[in-house]
Amino acid sequence: MPEIRLALFTDTYAPEMNGVAKTLERWTAYLRGQGIACRVFAPSRPRGEDLVPDMAERLRSIRFFLYPELRFAVPQMAGAESKLLDFKPTVIHVATPFGVGVTGRQLALKHGIPLVASHHTHYVRYLPFYNLQWLSKATWKYMNWFHRPCNRIYVPSPSVLEECRADGWTGLEIWSRGVDTSLFRPEPDRQALRDALGLSRTRFAVLYAGRLAPEKQPEVAVEAVHKFVHDTGVDAELLLAGDGPAAESVRALADRLHVQARFLGALPQSELRRMMAASDALLFPSATETFGNVVLEAMACGLPVIGAAGGAVPDHIRHGDNGLLCPPGDADAFAVALSRLHEDAALRTILSAMGTREAARRSWDGVFGRLLEDIRKVGAPERAVAAGGAAR
Repeated sequence: MPEIRLALFTDTYAPEMNGVAKTLERWTAYLRGQGIACRVFAPSRPRGEDLVPDMAERLRSIRFFLYPELRFAVPQMAGAESKLLDFKPTVIHVATPFGVGVTGRQLALKHGIPLVASHHTHYVRYLPFYNLQWLSKATWKYMNWFHRPCNRIYVPSPSVLEECRADGWTGLEIWSRGVDTSLFRPEPDRQALRDALGLSRTRFAVLYAGRLAPEKQPEVAVEAVHKFVHDTGVDAELLLAGDGPAAESVRALADRLHVQARFLGALPQSELRRMMAASDALLFPSATETFGNVVLEAMACGLPVIGAAGGAVPDHIRHGDNGLLCPPGDADAFAVALSRLHEDAALRTILSAMGTREAARRSWDGVFGRLLEDIRKVGAPERAVAAGGAAR
């Protein structure tokens, strides 16, 4: 079996708290746990954070204008080339198509190192939420150019694979996602947990978990809870676990609609798990997901999920079986689904049980093991010359 030495180039990585960064951190931890040499190239952090050792080579970066909490690095061949060659990688994995990712791509081509990519984000779907839809055609052209020389392009779900295949990409494989069920799990004594978290025993607790950003449509969750309370008179509270550029506008909307809302900020996973295990329903209105890790984490905690019937969410929510689906952006439909869950305790029990069963099938070790097996094929000496990739 050939030795693998993997260099990962990514524009988002720990300590950033988003689905891609957490997945990549798990991936590198898995590799090191398997005794496989791995070196990460990622953007520099704000001054002060760079003093914290994190096993990553940091490339100079600035704040990204769409996401001020994220960093943007221009391609830096000189800054990374000597460190990469000292490491002697057998394969380069580019996880993002921006500055750090472009650096990895160009170095792989320059030195004949096998190249794989992972495609995590629907950038074209994000553009209308920032009034940048006029960039859609150029964005797809750029994405095609970026992925063209890759031996493999790993995508998180079947729906994304079909979308990329329709756009002409080749070399596609599914790299799914898992959930740590030793962390995300139901709570045996929910009432005691609710007491500890300061949640009322009688108030219906609706959780939104995710970035507070336009493409995630957190305003739909606020509007849905408002309509749910208005139409039913139920005493309900919206818990928002996350932060982002839309935080202030979401807070203002909740105030204007008189929604009882608690803004929890970005929670560490251990605290997110407690909030999931204690809540009554998860509202997940985003239709731009390529997977939706939060949905699987909620299922593992036994929390019934109401998700958007768009993006990759329907790949793992079966309506009426292990969750409920609503048309994207339709706050009225989400409110009706909340009413249905509130009124039907038996349905909540069924969705909870089926959700935990679904999550139990998704172990990270199994997911990463299959990915590593495929990357071994790409990184083998006889596969050293790149072939395949995205549409030409």
